Amino acid sequence: MGKFASEFLSVLEERGFIHQISDPEGLDQAAKDGRITAYIGFDCTAPSLHAGSLLPIMILYWLQQTGHKPIALMGGGTTKVGDPSGKDESRKMLTAEKINENMEGIKQVFLRFLSFGDGDADALMVNNADWLDGLNYIDFLRDYGPHFTINRMLTFDSVKLRLDREQPLTFLEFNYMILQAYDFVELNRRYGCTVQMGGSDQWGNIINGIELGRRTDGVQFYGLTSPLLTTSSGAKMGKTAAGAIWLSAEMLPVYDYWQYWRNTEDADVGRFLRMFTILPMSEVERLEALSGQEINEAKKVLATEATALLHGREAAETASTTAHETFVQGTASTGLPKVEISKAELQEGAGLLSCLVLAGLASSNGEARRLVRGGGIRINDETVSDERAQLTGAMVTGEGVIKLSAGKKRHVLLTPA
Repeated sequence: MGKFASEFLSVLEERGFIHQISDPEGLDQAAKDGRITAYIGFDCTAPSLHAGSLLPIMILYWLQQTGHKPIALMGGGTTKVGDPSGKDESRKMLTAEKINENMEGIKQVFLRFLSFGDGDADALMVNNADWLDGLNYIDFLRDYGPHFTINRMLTFDSVKLRLDREQPLTFLEFNYMILQAYDFVELNRRYGCTVQMGGSDQWGNIINGIELGRRTDGVQFYGLTSPLLTTSSGAKMGKTAAGAIWLSAEMLPVYDYWQYWRNTEDADVGRFLRMFTILPMSEVERLEALSGQEINEAKKVLATEATALLHGREAAETASTTAHETFVQGTASTGLPKVEISKAELQEGAGLLSCLVLAGLASSNGEARRLVRGGGIRINDETVSDERAQLTGAMVTGEGVIKLSAGKKRHVLLTPA
């Protein structure tokens, strides 16, 4: 017999998604007795979410799969303020136009994981600008300000972290936790939402919302947080030395996304199979029991299944085939990421360092130089040791490309245009 009676919490527990629950017995009973409505907020600070946001997205996925109603709350309003949680410095201020543009990009990700519509268990996408933009400041302070004490707000990690490090925390950001609490109350009034979920760094903000709901409307709210995810070596989820692992194919090629999961550290394979695939637990347990060289097979399954969830099965299989052709057969597979380079530039001779930056294999000429000096750069699978080397039209292969490689696993095809 598991720890929870409800299917929703049982699945989350089994797959490693639960860090804290405000009232475990109460939430378990509510999820067992009927359909609950729960939300997670996503601020619109970039044109896409990255892999660090996959964990909350998967929680919403399992919420819906177990018969409940998910709300993906877009922070069109709160993004104008900026969440100080886990940040050492203020976020960059964005215009309303940029926030709306980002929101459109983010919406596309959710269409892959959730089923939207007008049914009782269909997901909703809501924008908190709908109520925050129209607030009257004085009326809002009179109605909700008395429920928050500065003393308590100063104890929250999001505030303490900034003050302990003597980093400025603006009054604008200080308001964020009040607005997030108000979001919870507003979502309950509009949609009957009684559960807020998020990362463990959101615990204080979530508790604020639970208490505000009790004080203003006499409603029982619940909070659930997931662990803040890092890799076994301590790296932050969704970030690599080359940059963010975006969930948009326009910002990160499908092949690179597949490779990100293929490069998972051995110690993380089982945990990531649980969280980022929908494979049955029996299959997860079989794969995580593999060891030695066989663990690479589990990593390929993880890469293909995680990629299929986001980009579709066909794209995932293509990425897998491309990897096989590139690493096993050593060919310049046509499925690799492609970047255009002008034919005129190749005629004159294009500098290797600038080409590595153009291809996204290095972030600067300095980094490109270090890669060359370290013996990590190859042109058409031939190692290059001269940082002053140039790419020319004579290097274009029979496939009509120049294959640039950084290390064993990062490849880009330069295509003359």
